[in-house]
Amino acid sequence: MKIVLMVAEKPSLAQSIARILSRGKYNKWDKVDPAELFSQAPTEKKEANPKLNMVKFLQVEGRGCDYIVLWLDCDKEGENICFEVLDAVLPVMNKGHSGEKTVFRARFSSITDTDICNAMAHLGEPDHNEALSVDARQELDLRIGCAFTRFQTKYFQGKYGDLDSSLISFGPCQTPTLGFCVERHDKIQSFKPETYWVLQAKVNADKDRSLLLDWDRVRVFDREIAQMFLNMTKLEKEAKVEATSRKEKAKQRPLALNTVEMLRVASSSLGMGPQHAMQTAERLYTQGYISYPRTETTHYPENFDLKGCLRQQANHPYWADTVKQLLADGINRPRKGHDAGDHPPITPMRSATEAELGGDTWRLYEYITRHFIATVSHDCKYLQSTISFRIGQELFTCSGKTIISPGYTEIMPWQSVPLEESLPTCQRGDTFAVGEVKMLEKQTNPPDYLTEAELITLMEKHGIGTDASIPVHINNICQRNYVTVESGRRLKPTNLGIVLVHGYYKIDAELVLPTIRSAVEKQLNLIAQGRADYRQVLGHTLDVFKRKFHYFVDSIAGMDELMEVSFSPLAATGKPLSRCGKCHRFMKYIQAKPSRLHCSHCDETYTLPQNGTIKLYKELRCPLDDFELVLWSSGSRGKSYPLCPYCYNHPPFRDMKKGMGCNECTHPSCQHSLSMLGIGQCVECESGVLVLDPTSGPKWKVACNKCNVVAHCFENAYRVRVSSDNCNTCEAALLDVDFNKAKSPLPGDETQHTGCVFCDPVFQELVELKHAASCHPMHRGGPGRRQGRGRARGRRPPGKPNPRRPKDKMSALAAYFV
Repeated sequence: MKIVLMVAEKPSLAQSIARILSRGKYNKWDKVDPAELFSQAPTEKKEANPKLNMVKFLQVEGRGCDYIVLWLDCDKEGENICFEVLDAVLPVMNKGHSGEKTVFRARFSSITDTDICNAMAHLGEPDHNEALSVDARQELDLRIGCAFTRFQTKYFQGKYGDLDSSLISFGPCQTPTLGFCVERHDKIQSFKPETYWVLQAKVNADKDRSLLLDWDRVRVFDREIAQMFLNMTKLEKEAKVEATSRKEKAKQRPLALNTVEMLRVASSSLGMGPQHAMQTAERLYTQGYISYPRTETTHYPENFDLKGCLRQQANHPYWADTVKQLLADGINRPRKGHDAGDHPPITPMRSATEAELGGDTWRLYEYITRHFIATVSHDCKYLQSTISFRIGQELFTCSGKTIISPGYTEIMPWQSVPLEESLPTCQRGDTFAVGEVKMLEKQTNPPDYLTEAELITLMEKHGIGTDASIPVHINNICQRNYVTVESGRRLKPTNLGIVLVHGYYKIDAELVLPTIRSAVEKQLNLIAQGRADYRQVLGHTLDVFKRKFHYFVDSIAGMDELMEVSFSPLAATGKPLSRCGKCHRFMKYIQAKPSRLHCSHCDETYTLPQNGTIKLYKELRCPLDDFELVLWSSGSRGKSYPLCPYCYNHPPFRDMKKGMGCNECTHPSCQHSLSMLGIGQCVECESGVLVLDPTSGPKWKVACNKCNVVAHCFENAYRVRVSSDNCNTCEAALLDVDFNKAKSPLPGDETQHTGCVFCDPVFQELVELKHAASCHPMHRGGPGRRQGRGRARGRRPPGKPNPRRPKDKMSALAAYFV
């Protein structure tokens, strides 16, 4: 009996591995010169979410298997994931006989019975060259992005307090994307409107109707000349027909749908951001409603079952009549588009209703389906009539359209030819009475800010990013506060985005122009085709950017001059909050991202926890360095803990890391430390400790110092303290709880009770655990719990389920016996 392991892709598998700088000094911004990241820093692939234990899970499933079939997405990223899976699984699989093939690759474009069976019948091998091209792109983006980002973030955040961005990031694709937005902004700012004049004439077609005529000269920019033409025509009483024409024209049906066009339409017509649209399309694909949504192809292969896909929609309540008519009359072969050799165009694979999908998912599915039906429909045909008139010496024209056959616009009505008033029947030499001739004064208008759809078009044109990564780059410049999304999904650069791009142009324009990234993409494509060496491309590109980085560092004063004009120095930003332990003067709290404290006297800046509020903590001081403590809080229903600004940035003990608050401090006697307020091991995560929040009364809270578990307990108690005694059963610290007599929930009208929150039956009714959106009873204890106060050192009790066990979270893998 042979065992075959089938590996299929789910989002959790696709996002489970990430390339990072190897652990150690290279991950510490303060310890390493960013220039070293170009060559000296080793990189490795690590699990992006270690709690999923994906590698271990793959090894458990693969142990003892004889063959493996890889059902990953059929694009370059999918090929790369194939080899990540193989790295985990091959060492634990059974060794095949010499020369026996044990690794197979299934290639498919949709999750339908036909495609799956066809892929299984024609198994191939994973493409190592395509996987290498992805490795090269990942490593280039990591090294280049980290080096530039670390340098400019440290440099500018150390000088300015109102940048309002937690990271001043640089990316080989992200920065040219921002450059397009700022380039349009500069055109708007430098635009100078010009006044121009046009003539407009009306002729009477009959008693009740007049025709508005357009001037053949269109416009003139000299008012005196326009006045001269007006004087020549306004005295005329008749307009003479110079020529008439009637032509049958066609509006072509759309090309088959690819990723970029789908993202453009989602943004411009559906109001969906590119990343949201891509995530929605991926869900539709994994649920079997559409074919693979990442494709550059707009041409259907000759053997594609167009009729089969169309029949799926024959009973749909919205477009059944149109589909049945097409099937009865015979479908029109789609237009010949571009064949990129990757996947067929995005196609609906099965019918769905609005009630079944709902919201944005339905709106995107509806567009994809209507677009597909339109591609196999006939062109829209209409009759265009034009009449040319002469008034005096000037020519004027009017035109109109009449629909002959709506064609594809029946299913895509928003693209229909606008209805226009029919023109009168006439011939050369006929005359019409002139109603009026007038001169209009107008002004040229500046261009508007780029829409997401226009930005996507520019990125595709210049080769910035791939169909899969374009949404990510646009989302990044929004999250970094480089641009804001205005009405109509237009992207308006912020001061920070504008200054950065102008600074890059001032120092080295190639850092922001699309040309160099486009050249890199071509080299990466050559790797995928097996026509370029992975190491040579990687080494050459890194060497180019390393030279640019050194020049950028040496010339940073040029960008700094622009920053000085737009932003305030640290010393002039923020408001006084807490005292410095060195000079005992007030430090200023800078609330703009990234929030931090700055002592202008010592010229020191101390980072703080982000995404919460900061306030002074009772004017208490750290016993180690005399800095006043501050309190960080994520809200009334979330976590809060005190921290020492100095210890948070400079850990005082070896077992502490940068970024730890008092709830993780191992000081043996400080009243705010983990040693004094820790209760026991977190009930959800392996390394966390539940710590009492002494500021939370009368709605007391106990929170994990690692994860987002919060336990609400002992409401209306006026005092809760951590006892020096431990529970005899689980070794967790006991709690002393005092209630007012009028509000005491304790049995027998008692007002004071000491017990264990895990084991004491009296406390079980008074404690409720909150974890994200779900509620669980707090009690998880048992005889096996081994946890005392302070740091976690115990194991999960026997029989307690592991909430992070990957097999409970994943259904991506299945073992089949053949």
